[in-house]
Amino acid sequence: MTAKIKPSKGAPYARILGVGGYRPHRVVPNEEILKHIDSSDEWIRSRSGIATRHWAGPDETVATMSAEAGGKAIAAAGLTPEQIGGVLVATVSHFKQTPAVATEIAHLLGTGKPAAFDISAGCAGFGYGLTLAKGMVTDGTAEYVLVIGVERLSDLTDLEDRATAFLFGDGAGAVVVGPSTEPAMGPTVWGSEGDKSETITQTVPWDEYRVGDLSKLPLDSQGNVKFPAITQEGQSVFRWAVYEMAKVAKQALDDAGVSPQDLDVFIPHQANMRIIDSMVKTLELPDHVTVARDVETTGNTSAASIPLAMERLLATGQAKSGDTALVIGFGAGLVYAATVVTLP
Repeated sequence: MTAKIKPSKGAPYARILGVGGYRPHRVVPNEEILKHIDSSDEWIRSRSGIATRHWAGPDETVATMSAEAGGKAIAAAGLTPEQIGGVLVATVSHFKQTPAVATEIAHLLGTGKPAAFDISAGCAGFGYGLTLAKGMVTDGTAEYVLVIGVERLSDLTDLEDRATAFLFGDGAGAVVVGPSTEPAMGPTVWGSEGDKSETITQTVPWDEYRVGDLSKLPLDSQGNVKFPAITQEGQSVFRWAVYEMAKVAKQALDDAGVSPQDLDVFIPHQANMRIIDSMVKTLELPDHVTVARDVETTGNTSAASIPLAMERLLATGQAKSGDTALVIGFGAGLVYAATVVTLP
């Protein structure tokens, strides 16, 4: 006789219960970037909207920044670390292939023995994490899940690359996802376009460095071998983000049954101010919608950008608890994830 498997018993719905952020102490203005590239503050601001970014010091690691942000999110949710049943960490800048940095972060936070793993989905990683956390809560495999987006992109920045040297920053943002008695997280619209994977990529794969043939590796202006860095085809990424991601954002609104008029807040991945402004225009968002523009002072922090922007909007009063927000992340892969959430 075939055994019958018991159905899962999770919460009927899930919601974001708390948010936390951590920005490194060191603030890096455009003037410092200009020491390495032939450009100007005006050009950087006009192309990206970025004026400053934060770069991590030696003691501000992927793990320690995550623990700071995660601890704040847990406290904001009114929970203790022991209540966390899952730790999901979206990052591309943790340089150990194994173990997952999520396990180290869980230990630093004192969470006990939660499910813990890393997510490699570039700038869409936080959206992927939200979706997985929602499933864990409604499936009953965890009551409370900590989702962290964290990056030390200063480690993957080529300061001599005029197209990208000014873009990237460091930091960590986190949210706690837990049970809800009413819908507070809409369906996720997510996917990938692998035929465009080379538009945002790492300059040199790690295994090239063990071959021993330095002639195949990039050199800096002093003749030293460069560390791998993030590179991108700027115009191709811009067009894709503005036109294709606007369609994804619209689909997320439709799937959640929310119109642009119903929306209170728009939190897109903080890639570039021009992309953000173009998406607002394409989506025809009403003037009353608050738009996150954290990129101006934080730079592009990839997986960390959405939770960091969310945390700042709430902390400054530009957004409030209970607001309806559209969040969308997009980047290397190319991958994307969009959903509508109720802010904690």
